Amino acid sequence: MSTRWRVLQLADSAFPTGGFSHSAGLEAAAQQGEVSDPEALRTFLEGVLWQAGHGGLPFLRAAYEPEADPATLDAWCDALLSSHVANRASRTQGRTLVATAARIFPEEELQRLHAAIRARTLLAHHAPMFGLTLRALAVPLEQAQELFLHLALRGVASAAVRLGLLGPHEAQRLQHELADVQRAVLGRCGALPLSELSQPAPLIDLLGATHDRLYSRLFQS
Repeated sequence: MSTRWRVLQLADSAFPTGGFSHSAGLEAAAQQGEVSDPEALRTFLEGVLWQAGHGGLPFLRAAYEPEADPATLDAWCDALLSSHVANRASRTQGRTLVATAARIFPEEELQRLHAAIRARTLLAHHAPMFGLTLRALAVPLEQAQELFLHLALRGVASAAVRLGLLGPHEAQRLQHELADVQRAVLGRCGALPLSELSQPAPLIDLLGATHDRLYSRLFQS
């Protein structure tokens, strides 16, 4: 039962991991006219989910392996994220997640992970750090994967509300409607090894890479 409470705590918007500072490229896409109506926004959110599945879930699965090496997983993720904006955002979110978890939960594995990040022996990319953190908290892998996809969708849906692309009720309805997509992503990507890492939504990655050139910015990425 304790892991259920932990998953609920981690899923709570009050858990301070800094995810709401990022739009996953949505702000840049909206300013460049690529997300101009509800259907385009839905397509964007589906792309974010598939991107999280193919480019993130393999790291969670690898982090749960007995021989998982944080430095190796971190290096793989650094190589995958060629966009400087996405790379920077991943490192920021990964560091914040581990630092927050280490301050709240007493597990020794978390303390060691946090110490390695503070010593700068890890870049601390989000997907591998998420997997290592949830494993340290004894959360089952499938629950960790579900939480990862939930947070990816919730974060961009929240960004859409703050960007004025839709209202809060519409955002919640859209999240509900995309539950089938989340299940499909988990079913397709939940068992993928690191050798099958990919980024299936390149347009999202390209648009997100222009974030630093926007005239005005509400989000960090």
